[in-house]
Amino acid sequence: MTNLNTLRSREQQTAWILLTPALLLLLFVFAYPILRAFWLSVFTRNLGTELQPVFSGLENYVRMAGDGRFWQSLWATTVFTTASVISELLLGLGVALVLNQAFFGRGIVRTIAIIPWALPTSLIGLAWAWIFNDQFGVVNDILRRLGLIGTGINWLGDPVLAMIAVVFADVWKTTPFISILLLAGLQSISQDLYEAYSVDGATAWQSFRNITLPLLLPQILIAVLFRFAQAFGIFDLIAVMTGGGPGGATEVVSLYIYSTVMRYLDFGYGAALVVVTFLILIAAVAIASFLLNRYRAKTSGAI
Repeated sequence: MTNLNTLRSREQQTAWILLTPALLLLLFVFAYPILRAFWLSVFTRNLGTELQPVFSGLENYVRMAGDGRFWQSLWATTVFTTASVISELLLGLGVALVLNQAFFGRGIVRTIAIIPWALPTSLIGLAWAWIFNDQFGVVNDILRRLGLIGTGINWLGDPVLAMIAVVFADVWKTTPFISILLLAGLQSISQDLYEAYSVDGATAWQSFRNITLPLLLPQILIAVLFRFAQAFGIFDLIAVMTGGGPGGATEVVSLYIYSTVMRYLDFGYGAALVVVTFLILIAAVAIASFLLNRYRAKTSGAI
């Protein structure tokens, strides 16, 4: 027993030695900027103070509570994140199910399917901005040829249509990311389970609901959390397509922070915006993880 405890102690020591470099790197890359932002957020540092830090306590946070532009950007971020993540999850699951089937040329199709995700986001944003252009865009041209419209629709000039356009572009680009994660999960499910279930007379839908979906939940959780964090911090795609317009309809929090810091040089308030956004993101991810894990446990228990 003593030898076993000694062996475990040595294994733990070895594990900590091996993990220490990675933990130090994470501390430097991740923790330091966040702590630095917390520190800067309690100071007022803008053109009014000649860019000199002046301690102001919670003044920046009080200011944020009455900042209508911040709440509008937070709402735009919420709408964009919710619409894009749900759409990408549903489409990604469908694509993964198709790519998991055996058919001629499957390898080539899988390669082509990943191309949108591999392309630079700024390039994709520029391409979709032209596609949705009201005068020369492909979308309006197709609708005219089908006789559905007479004059071009100003997709990026209308608040609702602009949000739809940026969500559509994001879904087109990042759906392959989710499909890859889910495809990896699908390939880890043994085919013997489906064969045994089909012997009992189960339909394809029953197999998907009772076998595929419960066993795929870990990959779904990872995909949703990854995409939620990425979509909540979206910047480049919207910056290129709409610049946050029209009238701030697509100005997400990251764009507002960028304007606050880089355009208005309000560093203290910008740091406070970063801190609050970070806390909101952490809270949302924690809640989503709790709900998905709870659903996973309930579903696993029912199998």
